[in-house]
Formats: sequence, structure tokens, C-alpha cells
Amino acid sequence: MILKSSSGGFNNRKEVPTILKPIVIAVVGPTASGKTSLGVALAKQLDGEVISSDSMQIYEQMDIATAKPTDREMDGVPHHLIGFLPVGQSFSVAQYKTLCYRCIDDVLSRGKTPILVGGTGLYFDAVLRNTSFFEDANTDAREVLSQQYDKEGGEAMLARLRQIDPDVAEKLHAKDKKRILRALEVYASTGKTLTEQNELSHAGDVPYRFCIIGLCAEDRAFLYGRINRRVDLMVQDGLLDEAKRFCSFSGAATARQAIGYKELKPYFDGELPLEAALENLKMETRRYAKRQLTWFRRYKSIHWLQIDRLSAQELLRESLSFIQKETGICPAEGGCT
Repeated sequence: MILKSSSGGFNNRKEVPTILKPIVIAVVGPTASGKTSLGVALAKQLDGEVISSDSMQIYEQMDIATAKPTDREMDGVPHHLIGFLPVGQSFSVAQYKTLCYRCIDDVLSRGKTPILVGGTGLYFDAVLRNTSFFEDANTDAREVLSQQYDKEGGEAMLARLRQIDPDVAEKLHAKDKKRILRALEVYASTGKTLTEQNELSHAGDVPYRFCIIGLCAEDRAFLYGRINRRVDLMVQDGLLDEAKRFCSFSGAATARQAIGYKELKPYFDGELPLEAALENLKMETRRYAKRQLTWFRRYKSIHWLQIDRLSAQELLRESLSFIQKETGICPAEGGCT
């Protein structure tokens, strides 16, 4: 991973006309859709480097379950924000956006094309929209509010929040202690409601111009078949040993919740046979893919390509054609036509 320090806050950058902004290519879509291979192929054609936007591939040693690209799959293309964080260390969307912007700037400073590849919608959204985050934790206020919640109960605290920020309160349940306290803490610390903070979080100028390729399948069964086969290959590659190691590691709370680990824990605990645990893993991965598709379909600017209708070469050709049309960037081989 290559990082450079950045001066000033990202949301304080001077606004630049869209046509003059540096271009970032993005490849998004559900798990097992082929994002990694297309990202690498585009990087080779566009003299680019890949920046991951996967929330689990950031961790060290979590290789098989997260489908972290191997050296062979990277095929000599530099990849950033993969495997840099010790398991057990906390990490936020805000931290990811900061690191991602630094990576983008570094790639651009060397005359290369940044190619953002991944399927974590929250990470991608933060980069695409240049979201700002309220990070100033008021531990005193949090402790007082937590004690009040335990004493007065969730209904009373939610009623208090409803008077301050009804838009947020109506989305929460009285038992959602974490989010209720967070909304009250933001107001206590800043004098602004969480609704106001969220509106301000998207007020900054986005410093890049994004050209986004989305991978999907017209026949959902085609994608689900790829997911099922990927799980089978993961097992062949040693998923069980990797999952057992993380499930027994007390300091890896986040890792244990990763798809590929938590579904296998009942097998390790003797509660399910292996076949049933693997079927649960496949089912949960298919559900995750469906959630990813729902998330990314919100973005109107994505150019969708169907992996069940196009070969790998056709996907690359269609992607390059769209990128050239939208940005003027030409493949290294052959130039613009």
C-alpha cells in the first residue's frame, strides 16, 4: 500500500469544475461477479493501479473468505488498501475514505489511472460523495447518556430524541441503544441534530470525476451459481482452517462476523454437519449479493454490464468503450479511435 500525507481536510478543497477534475474509474457489483479480474484488465489497458473498496479485505490474514486477490490474480498490477490492518483493530468508514483519497492522489501524482474496485457500498458511497464524518467523541456526554438510558429506559430516551430530532427518532426502535445515544451525543456535542449533521456531511465538493462500471447478471441464477462454485473452491483452498483459526481468536470480533466464518462456527461447535454449514454459507453469500445489487442500483450513473451475456473480453471491450466515451481516456494499446 502506498500512502502520501494530504494537507488540509478533504471537504475543504476548493471547488473545481467537473470537466477539470481528475478521473477515477470504478468497478462495482455483487460478490463473485468478476470485479477483480475486470479491474486488473482495465489497469493493464489504462496504465492504472487498483484501490480496493472492500471492508473485509483490509485485514491481514483474512484471505480466503474475503476472496482477497492472489499475486497471480493481481498479475503485476499494484493493489492498495488490501491486507494492511491487523485483525482486531477497529476501523471506520471515515478512516477508509481518508486513506482512499490519499491513495487516489498518490496514483494520480505518478501519472497513473486510479481504479476503485470493490463491493462494500458504504465505503464506495463515502468516496463517491466525499462524505464528511462527525468524529469528535464526547466521552463524558456519552457516559452520562448511557447511564440515563440504563436508568430511564429506551422509551424515555427515544422520546427525548423525538423532541430534538424527530426524523431520526422515527427510524429507531427503543431498544437501539447505540444509535439513540449516538444521536443524542451528536446534539449534546455540536448543538446540531444528527439530521443536520448528515445534510452537512454531503455539502463538500467531490474532488474527482467518477466513471463507474457495474457488473450484474440478467439471470440471477447465473450469479448464484458462480457464488456456489466460489464457496466450493474456497473450501478446496483451505477455508475451513482459516475460519477455525479466526473463530477461536478472541480478539477478532469483526473477523468472526465476516461471511465465511460465522456460518462455519456451528460446524466447529458440533451443532451442524459440514454440508449444512456450507449450504448456509452459500445462502448467506447469495443474500449478500442481492443486498449489494440493491445498493448499487441506486446510482444512476453506473454503466451496467451483464456477465451472463458477455465474455471476459467483451466485458473489457465494452468497459473501455464506455470509459473512452465518458472521459476521453484511451487504452494503452491501440490508442483512441
